[in-house]
Amino acid sequence: MKVYLDYAATTPLDPRVLDAMKPYFYKKFGNSMSLHSWGREAKQALEDARETVAKFMNAKTEEIIFTGSATESINSVLKGIAFANKEKGKHIITSSIEHHAVLESCKWLEKQGFEITYLPVDKYGFIDLEKLKASIRNDTVLVSIMHANNEIGTIEPIEEIGKICKEKGVLFHTDAVQSFGKIPIDVNKMNIDLLSISAHKFYGPKGVGATFIRKGTKIEPLLHGGGHEFGLRSSTENVAGAVGLAEAVRLRKKEMRPEEKKLTKLRDYLIKNILKIENSHLNGHPVKRLSNNANFWFAFIEGEALVIQLDSYGIAASTGSACSSSTLEPSHVLMAIGLKHEEAHGSLRISLGKYTKKSEIDYTIKVLPKVVENLRKISPFKGKWK
Repeated sequence: MKVYLDYAATTPLDPRVLDAMKPYFYKKFGNSMSLHSWGREAKQALEDARETVAKFMNAKTEEIIFTGSATESINSVLKGIAFANKEKGKHIITSSIEHHAVLESCKWLEKQGFEITYLPVDKYGFIDLEKLKASIRNDTVLVSIMHANNEIGTIEPIEEIGKICKEKGVLFHTDAVQSFGKIPIDVNKMNIDLLSISAHKFYGPKGVGATFIRKGTKIEPLLHGGGHEFGLRSSTENVAGAVGLAEAVRLRKKEMRPEEKKLTKLRDYLIKNILKIENSHLNGHPVKRLSNNANFWFAFIEGEALVIQLDSYGIAASTGSACSSSTLEPSHVLMAIGLKHEEAHGSLRISLGKYTKKSEIDYTIKVLPKVVENLRKISPFKGKWK
């Protein structure tokens, strides 16, 4: 049996998305900057896609910028805001559990003379709103807090964070890569100024993402060239990718709610049964988490061995995020929520998607306890923990 339970890493392309994209690879292949009919056709498709994405988050069409990935989007926002607003100050606030795209951008900015405040989180992964308020200074130019964590699934109180930032006159960016298409997002209601998404996290193609940039926001482009995307992201537009992203968004609008209901039920069923395993623990908040995310740590075993063993049974899962799972360092997210080094090493992330069946969850529930038991028998850690 083959069971894919790593939807947080990437999702399969929806066949309907592929159908929407196909013409733009070989029939409607024009460059959107060209003046002839091929170019105008591509331009129209691009603008239609932009409008679809904008409406989904209650933004204006001209506030959507297509990118090559969420990583590019995040780098563009953090670096672009920092350099465009350095006259006001060089202070940025983020959290200790952000995706590496945020954290590595912040590390780079520190080398350029910017000061970064990394807010701690509680055992569930929530930032403290009072600490956020106290951290905002006169020279703070940006707050970047993710909407939902990619590893433990915890959903941050984004609307409250946005309200604090607005009251303090500070720009607010959120990495919505994991949440977009899973839970509703309204950039105006939530007081979000900048937002990053990636198509391949919600059944769209890889290699395309988007940034919401509120109109009037002062930002320096990361890519310079022909002035594409309102001068904010020069590079010949990936029309097929944008069409695919927009089609995936259109489908999310119809299918998000029923899928959330189905996945919440499957997730809770999975968690309830996995926690029957001795010395197993849930990471993240039990309720305020993404409907498709379940993250555990198991005493006396290593997550890498667990993932490899599950793979031998045909089950795909992960330990930590996909972007860093090839490293042997424990997850910075799990360390930030208070796990010890050896506890963080024993983590397993199971993430569901719209094609996940109950029979696949039943199979996983049957296999996992055996795998854990077998690994514990040969574990060098047992007996060493206090």
